[in-house]
Amino acid sequence: MSGQDAIERVAEVTGAAAPPQGSLSPYPLSGAAPGAATAASGTQPATAPESPTASAQVASFAAALSEAEMAMLAQSSMAALAQGGEGVGASSAGSTLALLTDELQSLISTLPGALAQGACLQAPAGASASGSLAPAGALSGISAGAPAGALAASGPEALRERIVHIAEGQAGQHEEPMGSNEGAAVAMYRGATRGAIPGAPWCAYFVSWVARQAGEPIGSEGQGLGAVSEIWEWAQQSGRAIPNGPGVVPKPGDLIVFGDEHVGIVRGVLPNGQIETVEGNYENKVALNVRSPSEPTGYVEMG
Repeated sequence: MSGQDAIERVAEVTGAAAPPQGSLSPYPLSGAAPGAATAASGTQPATAPESPTASAQVASFAAALSEAEMAMLAQSSMAALAQGGEGVGASSAGSTLALLTDELQSLISTLPGALAQGACLQAPAGASASGSLAPAGALSGISAGAPAGALAASGPEALRERIVHIAEGQAGQHEEPMGSNEGAAVAMYRGATRGAIPGAPWCAYFVSWVARQAGEPIGSEGQGLGAVSEIWEWAQQSGRAIPNGPGVVPKPGDLIVFGDEHVGIVRGVLPNGQIETVEGNYENKVALNVRSPSEPTGYVEMG
């Protein structure tokens, strides 16, 4: 195996970690999401299947580097024999070594980002009037706000952290024009809900989008839900509903429900009991709020 062959193999390892250009989330809206709970079972949904672990990718990368090193040593020996002198061979091999080292270091620098991207779900980037997904990246100016590699972690606590981080990353997104229930960001949020209606109130579309981005789409089929009443009904059927009452304290990442009128996401609970939230369609934008513990009618457990 030549040094160039080794470089090409390392490039293949790096490329394999990244998702296909323009790919969509692995949970199609027309089918059941692996992490969604069934309506009748009342069981908690399973977490989304994990991508190949970073450790496996790094192991393959290390093997390729090792082969590159062996190839360089072989080139050094052959160069020395062909030139008939140790000095000439060593000089030639040294130049080859420097070139290969530079190329390999360039590949190494790209690996962490590629691994992180490969572990992440791709964001639906918009919706047509019928609520179907638009090509990923169509709204390149709006980011899901997840940190690199954030979606690689698994487990309830990691899920809650992802939900909060993604939701907070949307703070400040607003309608265009204000008061229209429309705009680029609003259209993107609708894209996570099957059968979404343009121009409709979008607080439920927002939490559906955030949950989908975090890898835990809501609805019996992971289809997203466009009404607060539908979210609460799904929560009751899947064993996630927590009616508010004395001693009830939500966890970050839970959905916070206000009757059939409004829904948001819990960011945290302050020492005085007040609840920090992220809410879509609050005064025509995604807003960071603080709510009294007596305001919500219930919570939807998301972890």
